[in-house]
Amino acid sequence: MATIEQVTVTVFRSTAKTEVDSAGHRHPGQLHDVREALLTITDSDGAAGYCLAHPEHLREWVLAGHVRPVLLGADPLHRELLWNRLAHRQRGAHGLLTDRALSYVELALADLAGRVAGLPVWLMLGGARPSIPAYASTMCGDEIPGGLATPADYAAFGKQLVELGYRAIKLHTWMPPARGGANVDLDIAACTAVRDAVGPDIALMLDAYHWYSRTDALRLGRALDELDYYWFEEPMEEASVQSYRWLADQLAVPVIGPETSWGKHLSRAEWVAAGGCDILRAGVTDVGGIGPTLKAMHLAEAFGMDCEVHGGGSGNLAVLGASSNGRWYERGLLHPLVDYDELPPHLLSQVDAMDAQGRVAMPTRPGLGDEFDFAHIDANVLARW
Repeated sequence: MATIEQVTVTVFRSTAKTEVDSAGHRHPGQLHDVREALLTITDSDGAAGYCLAHPEHLREWVLAGHVRPVLLGADPLHRELLWNRLAHRQRGAHGLLTDRALSYVELALADLAGRVAGLPVWLMLGGARPSIPAYASTMCGDEIPGGLATPADYAAFGKQLVELGYRAIKLHTWMPPARGGANVDLDIAACTAVRDAVGPDIALMLDAYHWYSRTDALRLGRALDELDYYWFEEPMEEASVQSYRWLADQLAVPVIGPETSWGKHLSRAEWVAAGGCDILRAGVTDVGGIGPTLKAMHLAEAFGMDCEVHGGGSGNLAVLGASSNGRWYERGLLHPLVDYDELPPHLLSQVDAMDAQGRVAMPTRPGLGDEFDFAHIDANVLARW
């Protein structure tokens, strides 16, 4: 039996053409250097599993203080056991061992298992479907000429996305610091412009400003009712489940959530029980990995609900390939001035390439399906622990 022998994080230099604003939202930017990290878990037979990670979530002391004590010497196939042991350490870590760190570790373990078995992870998890339709998830509104500065910009971009094959589009509208803040009237104008531009047969969703008041969220939601939108996402602070129940009870457009609410799959159960959403929301980096995301999917299925997976990437694709009650894969973030399909130098292929019909095929490579340029990574190492 192979056991885990080494857990390593390699921080390396890569490049990007997007940047994050002070509120955490991504926008187009000039080509610049960025720091990326690759988590590698190696077993005693020499097999390895990988996951791209944010280096701040897997600092050296996180590995030394929490991850290695749980993983080293353990059977790498015991992912549920190892995940629970890590999750139990979070209480004593006082918030310093994050759910995102748990997800990185579990994803690397899943990648290792798939590579050893010679199978894609989504097949190992059950293999529900070989492909899935994608929705185009836009970047937030901005003030960039030719970007997403006006409702007319959103309308023009909506037409472009339909021409590319997308049959569903999710708008992220203006959020601080762009245009000085959120604006319900501007959101309604953008949502109306896109509906008018793409017609009635394209599914449209809105991810609005995260801190609208109840009254603003209700006014915006009623406009979405008139425009026949497919869902309404995170218009209020998600700590208040009762506010979401209040909103969902008054709207025809399905309310989806939670996205950022802490508590893994357990908090998702509370949202279902409270009636705070019509469609459940979970994603591998939101709830701590593939395992808890699948638990949220199955929870929703038991109540006759869809569970839509938040975010893209190979881990979320594996979840969708292994389940049947998420209707879309989130492909983004997209912008008129950014080529989503242009690969960063540390990747050799696109794990979520889309065909002309707007569908993304599940990976066929063993593991999660990511194909790394190890030569680039090794030539650009900034730190390793």
